[in-house]
Amino acid sequence: MNKRTGIGFYVFLTIFIFLVMFPFIWVFLTSFKSPSEIFASSYRWFTANPTFESYVSALTTRPLLTYMWNSLVVSTLTTIIAIGVASFAAYSLTRLPIRFKGLILGTVLAAAMFPQIAIISPIYNMITSLGLRNSHMGLVIPYITVSLPLAIWILATFFKKIPIDLEESAKLDGATPFQTFRKIIFPLAAPGVFTTAILVFIAAWNEYLFALTINTTDSWRTIPVGISMYQSQFTVPWGDITAATVLVTIPIVLVVLMFQRRIVSGLTSGAVKE
Repeated sequence: MNKRTGIGFYVFLTIFIFLVMFPFIWVFLTSFKSPSEIFASSYRWFTANPTFESYVSALTTRPLLTYMWNSLVVSTLTTIIAIGVASFAAYSLTRLPIRFKGLILGTVLAAAMFPQIAIISPIYNMITSLGLRNSHMGLVIPYITVSLPLAIWILATFFKKIPIDLEESAKLDGATPFQTFRKIIFPLAAPGVFTTAILVFIAAWNEYLFALTINTTDSWRTIPVGISMYQSQFTVPWGDITAATVLVTIPIVLVVLMFQRRIVSGLTSGAVKE
């Protein structure tokens, strides 16, 4: 790579990063502005008098901490249950002698392509009949339904890359299929499992349609629905909305930063063929 090509690459990379980060930069800078600056006719990137007024208002106008707690509980339960079920399902479909494995995996992937709006009615009726509306489990069940197909498909790709010789050696030593899965397969697939768990958690954290339809009581709402409730009939408090957005994004950013090495390891696992 010559010098001119290197400069062009970094210029392109800078522009690309700016375009990707622009919405987040705009939200972050706007959260420190006063309402008069936000609604001013001439927009300015930076404010001369930064204020935390929007953050105080975001925490006092609506129960934002309650929304965050609900999202945390629902996302955590969804991730634990979905990854547990998907791990057993993916292991069974990739390592055990089951007929029509390809057809089953294809059906699982096809299930993940259904739009949420197409299944919201039967799920709503089911949750209502179970008496789980306005509860954490009322959202965990549909979230698992939506996240399981993709989780199974992703985990199956990781399990396929583990050498079959390891399982045969474990069988010779008298290990049962469950012991083989628990002590050999699952630890070796840990990067892929962790990456899938992060994807499931973020998807549950950001889900809006089911949360809007199933949990209608304010004390059971999650973050996406809660933030949408800041606006009124006559005005949209962009300061409160941007401040709330920054506050609820911090946990996700911290999780990604803390475990970025494992995430990258999971995404690149098996990319190099041995």
